[in-house]
Amino acid sequence: QVQLVESGGGSVQAGGSLRLSCVASRSISSFNFMGWYRQAPGKQRELVATITISGRTNYADSVKGRFTISRENAKNTVYMQMNSLKPEDTAVYYCYANDFRNVYWGQGTQVTVSS
Repeated sequence: QVQLVESGGGSVQAGGSLRLSCVASRSISSFNFMGWYRQAPGKQRELVATITISGRTNYADSVKGRFTISRENAKNTVYMQMNSLKPEDTAVYYCYANDFRNVYWGQGTQVTVSS
């Protein structure tokens, strides 16, 4: 059973920054993709950013230039640095991992951005 544990969420004012962390219970080199989704109240869960085993990244248009996803294999951790936060970034952020056999999800961490 794979566990993904997120941390780093919180409340900030618009323009502020947060860094999310996702620690996996096994080597992240075993996952083809890892990344972050988010879900705002009353909305569907949406993709925010992904990173492949080779380090290739992909971002939603709404966060390009503001968010940066990275991975630290030695710590089995994926990060997402979020800068220039906007109120519309308010959501629960979920870490996910995909090894092409299964998809795993974390429990989520709340990010709240006030104007």
